[in-house]
Amino acid sequence: MPANAEAAGGGRRGTLAKVSLSSVSAAMAEASTYPLDAVKTRLQLHRSPGGAGGGGVSVIRVASELVRDGGVYRGFSPAVLRHLMYTPLRIVGYEHLRSTLASGGREAAVVEKALAGGLSGIAAQVVASPADLIKVRMQADSRLLSQGIQPRYTGVADAFTKIIRAEGLLGLWKGVVPNAQRAFLVNIGELTCYDQAKHFIIRKQICDDNLYAHTLASVASGLSATTMSCPADVIKTRMMNQGKEGKALYRSSYDCLVKTVRHEGMAALWKGFLPTWARLGPWQFVFWVSYEKLRRASGISSF
Repeated sequence: MPANAEAAGGGRRGTLAKVSLSSVSAAMAEASTYPLDAVKTRLQLHRSPGGAGGGGVSVIRVASELVRDGGVYRGFSPAVLRHLMYTPLRIVGYEHLRSTLASGGREAAVVEKALAGGLSGIAAQVVASPADLIKVRMQADSRLLSQGIQPRYTGVADAFTKIIRAEGLLGLWKGVVPNAQRAFLVNIGELTCYDQAKHFIIRKQICDDNLYAHTLASVASGLSATTMSCPADVIKTRMMNQGKEGKALYRSSYDCLVKTVRHEGMAALWKGFLPTWARLGPWQFVFWVSYEKLRRASGISSF
């Protein structure tokens, strides 16, 4: 069945259809959960001692600051731009690698799925890293507004121009290493867990390949992805936020990791865990349910 279904919707037209459908689903998921991502980023940038709840700064307080500063949707444009590149590459790449690694028409093993998820995530994130960098910095700039300070960037185009001028073209890929590390982990958690959980649910006849199965699998993938990726996400956010102006706080991803743990404790690596999970859960639900529905409506086999 998988091979026939892939053949029916396969080839270049099938790939382009998957790219388009995954882009639409990702944009829908991003728009509906972006405020929670803004809260998560603000929490991760706090450097005061504390634990996973946000370094002594409550989620409610940070959310209130964002609303007051008008920063709830600041950085939304580069966030959507990122997903228009990132999500199609990782989704389509995962399916291609999964079928390549599985030989003889058998279902891919868990290890093979994990490898497919991690590698597709790295490739997609390297391509989309500049948009992610701009998103993080524009989100961080919302703090400047509350202090009456002019933000560094007025928009996406302005950010691209200023970063290239001040830091060079490679400056757009600042933090790409922790970014890729996070992408490797988060896509193992998201893609592999969703794929495995959904097929387990169907195989055990808990339910058919329907909305209920997609919902259960998306909840499992959201929790798995958050747990695995949060430490790398904290490092990535802090590395990407620092520019060349002034003295950089961190020389490398490892230096950032060591200083964060030394000064704030191990739990600081899970700063923003709750808003990250609160966002990834709904994001996964909106994305997977809409993507599966759109695939079925387009005559393409289930993921």
